[in-house]
Formats: sequence, C-alpha cells, structure tokens
Amino acid sequence: MTSPPETAPTIRIYVDADACPVKDEIYRVAARHNLPVTVVAGGFIRVPQDPLIERIAAGDGMDAADDWIAEHAKPGDIVVTQDIPLAARSIKAGASAIAPNGRAFTEADIGMTLAVRNLMTDLRSAGEVTGGPRPFTPRDRSTFLQALEQAIRRSQRAAVDRSQAAG
Repeated sequence: MTSPPETAPTIRIYVDADACPVKDEIYRVAARHNLPVTVVAGGFIRVPQDPLIERIAAGDGMDAADDWIAEHAKPGDIVVTQDIPLAARSIKAGASAIAPNGRAFTEADIGMTLAVRNLMTDLRSAGEVTGGPRPFTPRDRSTFLQALEQAIRRSQRAAVDRSQAAG
C-alpha cells in the first residue's frame, strides 16, 4: 500500500495584531489566495467570522504574542509585525517578515535593523529625544499590500520548488 502524495504545505499568515493597522487588508488578500490567517494578540481581539481566520490570545506577558508567533512560524509562512526582534526571529525560522508600512525585513538587513533599534532604545533610555515613528499613511497601506502580494508569490514558488525537490 502506498501513501498518498504529499501536498505542498500551506502558507500561513501570522499577524502580530496589537496595534496592527492593516488587519482588514490582510484578511482580504488572504481570502483572495485562500490562505489561513492566525491573528495573535496578548488578549481578546475581534476578528471576522471566517474559517480561514484563527484568533489566538497568547496571554498577558510582555512578549507573549511575539513568543507565540516565533514558536509557530515556519519556512514559507509570512509574519506581519512592527516588532523588529520578532521579525528577526521569524526570519531565522525561515518565514518572511513584513512591517505594516510595507517594509520587508530580509536576512541581509535584519542584523543592521536590530542594531539601529537597540541603539535608538539606548539613546531614549539615556534621555535623548529621538522622536517617534512617523504617522501611518495611505501610501504605507498601498506599499504593504504590494509587499504582502510579493511575499505570498515568493512563498508559493518556494513551496512548489520544495515539493518538486522532495518528489
């Protein structure tokens, strides 16, 4: 008796949902591609009633949602987060990471991005005024949608390549 042929693993989109301004856009794009979405927050968060959308309340800990996503993200998945350390952990796990403003984090730049983040944190804790993030704009939303589409296409191609290599 032979086992059924393996199918390519499903790409999953993980959303670091606390303060994520593009959740509705993620739901629409995921529905168009028939991809599951896991929305992770520290506590309860409202999500649409859809079998493709899963809600996870990770707990009250400081980085509970980030830790949950980092433990579950795998190669081919897409993580949407503003959190640079979570982006680094996701990339290390083989997932793609995109900020809500459309910035795609990559293996090539995540080390420098983490270093700059840590430097800015140190400056702020020393009393240096560094300013906050710039306001979220409609252009950021558009850039995000393009980055998400590109990440999905890359993940789909990689899944096909992995399945052909295994078969």
